[in-house]
Amino acid sequence: MDLSRAKRGASWVRRNVEISSMLVLALSVAAVWAFAELADAVLEGATRDLDRDLLLLLRTPGDLSDPIGPPLLEEIGRDLTALGGVIVLTMTTLAVAGFFLLQGKIRSTIFLFCAVGGGILISGIAKEAFSRPRPDLVPHGSIVHTASFPSGHSMMAAVTYLALGVLVARVVPLRRLKVYVLSVATTITILVGVSRVYLGVHWPTDVLAGWLAGVGWAVICLIAARLLALRGHVEPHADEDDSDPRSARETRARAGGD
Repeated sequence: MDLSRAKRGASWVRRNVEISSMLVLALSVAAVWAFAELADAVLEGATRDLDRDLLLLLRTPGDLSDPIGPPLLEEIGRDLTALGGVIVLTMTTLAVAGFFLLQGKIRSTIFLFCAVGGGILISGIAKEAFSRPRPDLVPHGSIVHTASFPSGHSMMAAVTYLALGVLVARVVPLRRLKVYVLSVATTITILVGVSRVYLGVHWPTDVLAGWLAGVGWAVICLIAARLLALRGHVEPHADEDDSDPRSARETRARAGGD
């Protein structure tokens, strides 16, 4: 009885757009607020010692040019950091856009490009505004050309993969598929950020700021998608269904046979 009541309660919460929207909005506000606080601390130099300690923690004692671990780990770090590069993110975005187009979701495709493009614009403006120098304590394990704060790779990985994850999760009906898509997007985002510090091209707070900004933008995109869907400008959210597709087909087949 208690389990049944809990399931009904969970179902009611999922259907209640107002409550879920408030929670999503609160997450967005929290991410933006945390980014602002972190940026203020960085500008004041309050994070200098922490950044230095964490960066050196990933270096071999006595040889700051050598990241900890075997050479293979450094190669893995470069592979992971490439997942936040322009070419990979562009190809991923185009692949998901093709997924939407094959489903006939033209408006979701347009929204996707706006979401990713908006994230790129925000990242560029933030880098120009803060102009923080790159770490000079250790050699860089990857070629860099822009300012350090916030981490562009970390932010664009969060913006792109989380935004893509959110948009794809909206159009798949099974809850476990939604969880899977968002889990993959989150994991890739984290690994890209960690690789930037491991390769010595970013301070840890650069990466944290990139994550916060990316998450904030991705959540804002989710809110915008919900509002646009309510007005019919974007395809609606797929109804959530935890049933096994095979069982559902068998049930329909039996019903048709009767």
